[in-house]
Amino acid sequence: MSRLTHVTSGPYAPPPAARELTAVSADGARLHVEVHGPDDAPAVVLAHGWTCSTAFWAAQIRELAADHRVIAYDQRGHGRSPASPVCTEQALADDLEAVLAAALTPGERAVIAGHSMGGMAIMAASARPRVREHAAAVLLCSTGASRLVAESTVLPLRPGRVRTWLTRRVLGARAPLGPVTPVSRRILKYGTMGPASAPEMVDACARIVHACPTRVRYAWSRLFEPLDLEAAVAELRAPTEVVAGSADRLTPPVHARTIAAALPNCLGLTELPGIGHMTPVEAPDLVTGKIRALVAEHIVNAVPAEESA
Repeated sequence: MSRLTHVTSGPYAPPPAARELTAVSADGARLHVEVHGPDDAPAVVLAHGWTCSTAFWAAQIRELAADHRVIAYDQRGHGRSPASPVCTEQALADDLEAVLAAALTPGERAVIAGHSMGGMAIMAASARPRVREHAAAVLLCSTGASRLVAESTVLPLRPGRVRTWLTRRVLGARAPLGPVTPVSRRILKYGTMGPASAPEMVDACARIVHACPTRVRYAWSRLFEPLDLEAAVAELRAPTEVVAGSADRLTPPVHARTIAAALPNCLGLTELPGIGHMTPVEAPDLVTGKIRALVAEHIVNAVPAEESA
């Protein structure tokens, strides 16, 4: 499990959970799940991205938990979830299913939001009956379905084999990230955040990312080059919004446009000028507002199927 070195005060400090659960995935992997907010409130499920943890959603949890039941979980090997040798798109889908089974009642509807690898988990599980049962609506933030390494602009080089090879080596580096320092903050900001990101945002993200164990970071990095979820996007039938940052180097906006064009029920694509890959941290009010609006439209004010027929 990762070293929990996230910020401990301010808007990016994760609030304490009302209760904690353990979800058990199909292969026996155990996942740490946090539940925030009133038990009788409409449900939101949050899936974080590569090298992050539930702490990444601190701003959303803090705002939404007043009148939503917010369920956040640590991907395997991240946060408080033990590492597993299985780091595949199948595992991502299995884990999301396990969390939904553990945290929601049969037939209960929720808005499911995923950032980066969390969005990939939603897409990978799009055809699963349990996901279709529970997904009232979906928010995909800063994610991609295929060609993740080839399309990355982390390295300022012309597209092609050389850039792809070098990007693969950078993303799959085995070297420890070490402590959070001014230099490491600048590197993380360049690679994952927009140029105008506030220092406290950069520090929060750096502490979360640096807490991810090196072996876990490397194991999951090997998923990205072969990943192809384009067919799965076409199976994501829930009403879905897509958010992307124009300055995202890890999953540039071309990914969001491709996903939005392929979704059966796309509610819209929002491209945020000057925002990087860490949209829930860099644009917390916008991401929180979109989740809240999806809950209002597709859970609170949803028309029952028998009435709309």
